[in-house]
Amino acid sequence: MRVAKRWLRSTIGLRLACWLVACYARLVWATGRWQIEGREHLLRLLESGRPVIGAFWHGRILVMPFAWDRRAAFHMLISAHPDGRLIAGAVRHFGIDWIAGSSTEGGGAGFRTMLRQLKAGASVGITPDGPNGPAMRAKPGIVAIARVSRAAVLPVSYATSRRRILDSWDRFHLPLPFSRGLLIYGEPIEVAAKLDAAGIEACRAAIEQRLNAITAEADRRMGQDAVAPGTLSRNALRDLHRAEQGR
Repeated sequence: MRVAKRWLRSTIGLRLACWLVACYARLVWATGRWQIEGREHLLRLLESGRPVIGAFWHGRILVMPFAWDRRAAFHMLISAHPDGRLIAGAVRHFGIDWIAGSSTEGGGAGFRTMLRQLKAGASVGITPDGPNGPAMRAKPGIVAIARVSRAAVLPVSYATSRRRILDSWDRFHLPLPFSRGLLIYGEPIEVAAKLDAAGIEACRAAIEQRLNAITAEADRRMGQDAVAPGTLSRNALRDLHRAEQGR
């Protein structure tokens, strides 16, 4: 593990890892028998000229580059954390630009860059439980950007019939090649421009609930047990693993 971390800190190692991740994602998509539902929600928003915020869980990010219409510019909000740099490098292989930041930001540089892109008509993708979790628990940052930009939030998730759920904070869904797959776009969520604290919480909860609902539905229809939302942050889970190893 330490050797791998040192390798990823090098420029050559990181570039190779990003290329391998992108190759694996292409393999999974190309060999899978994919069913896509709800894509009309995305197309309707794009055809109307509305900016779109794609919302998907951090643990279901691998095939998301294939979920977006190539006719529209698309950017992803990705943290500067080491695994964020890996994701950012991988999505570049699909022609997707990344914005440095996280879903916890309320007015930082990432927030302002996202707002400019949305105002210019581009779409952005956000993992509302990233970069530190807990898994499948939305943070209010996505509500803030939707409020200011007037963009619709479009929940997206997927599941596959063959997979591995990793013991990571995000409960990463690693799809295996030659699987059946189901990619679901949920009903868009509109966020009003003026919201009090209760309204912000209601929108945050609605995004979380809708994302969890389509994720559980995809799992069920692929013959898998639903993955439950997490209760531990990245750091808390790391500390727990260290404590278990020290016993």
